[in-house]
Amino acid sequence: MNIHEYQAKALLAKFAVPLLKGGVAYTKDEAMDVARRLGSAITVVKSQIHAGGRGKGRFKNDPDGKGGVRIAKSVEEVGANAAAMLGQELVTKQTGPAGKAVKRLYIEEGCDIKRELYLSLLVDRAVGRISVIASTEGGMDIEAVAHDTPEKIIKQSVDPAAGFQSFEGRKLAFALGLTGKQVGSFVAILGALYKAFTELDCSLIEINPLVVTGAGEVVALDAKMNFDDNALERHKELEPLRDLDEEDPAETEAAKYALNYVKLDGQIGCMVNGAGLAMATMDIIKLYGSAPANFLDVGGGATKERVTAAFKIILKDPNVEGILVNIFGGIMRCDVIAEGVVAAAREVNLHVPLVVRLEGTNVDLGKKILKESGLKITSAENLADAAEKIVKAVKESS
Repeated sequence: MNIHEYQAKALLAKFAVPLLKGGVAYTKDEAMDVARRLGSAITVVKSQIHAGGRGKGRFKNDPDGKGGVRIAKSVEEVGANAAAMLGQELVTKQTGPAGKAVKRLYIEEGCDIKRELYLSLLVDRAVGRISVIASTEGGMDIEAVAHDTPEKIIKQSVDPAAGFQSFEGRKLAFALGLTGKQVGSFVAILGALYKAFTELDCSLIEINPLVVTGAGEVVALDAKMNFDDNALERHKELEPLRDLDEEDPAETEAAKYALNYVKLDGQIGCMVNGAGLAMATMDIIKLYGSAPANFLDVGGGATKERVTAAFKIILKDPNVEGILVNIFGGIMRCDVIAEGVVAAAREVNLHVPLVVRLEGTNVDLGKKILKESGLKITSAENLADAAEKIVKAVKESS
């Protein structure tokens, strides 16, 4: 689960991470009220969407304008910027060409920036630990830094048994060129971030940039937080932070049925049980000359109702020109999948080619249900056969 910058900062403030003063605004008048309360000579107006690169982004109605993060030198200028940004679609590298509508702003006091650093904590699956990533190149796309100047990326893994240690923070601080009281401030910030990360079951905390001010203070100028969806059950306080407008409607609908769904850009919808099998299915679709329209794992214990829901979600994507169902029945029974597929196909009036490959528990019964359904369903003997048939069917029907 992702949240907005202003929400992340509210959470990090509880862990004593140093931040600038600011407030959220949904209208021009609210933005001006926040600016008045701040009383800062320089005020920053920030678009709040679930995407990075806001400052370099461009609004669709003003492609040559100032982007999604703007500096204002008066309350009136804050209002003018708010009016120009609210309700408009901001396009960044992460939103794609469609962009995202800006429905709220974060109004924040300005500061004297001397240096910009990069700092993040993430789950590092390569070492099975939380790792700290830092760089002297703050305020930039960290992916570009890693590609162009990898030597400027500093990494430190944290032992989960010992937890974050001050010496690890000092090591990173020295590598970033911090001196004097900045070192102690950095260590304290990193300790606070690690505490927030572990206590809130985060999957990512990113501060880009972490700035050193003209007065030598170290402050988090931006904040991004992602949470492990599997741990949200024990963090009920985080649920109100969810902004469903920022999430794909199909993914939101899938979550209601405990389905793992991610929309992709291809033409062939996939319904599979098991993440590994789903990845293999998408790969073989590419091998045979097409592209998957989604990742959808119905899980090992799906019911007929969940399978029906999964089928409907796939068909809601207008880009889907064919569907491949690939099931290996272990815990999941092939007859349950077959019943769900038949029920969904009848309910939605199936209009695209459908290929089904079943193997495992009750496979003969599952194939019988499909054959006797009276629907135009093509059976496949194995995964390669299934991929070849669905790609061919889609090409012939287009």
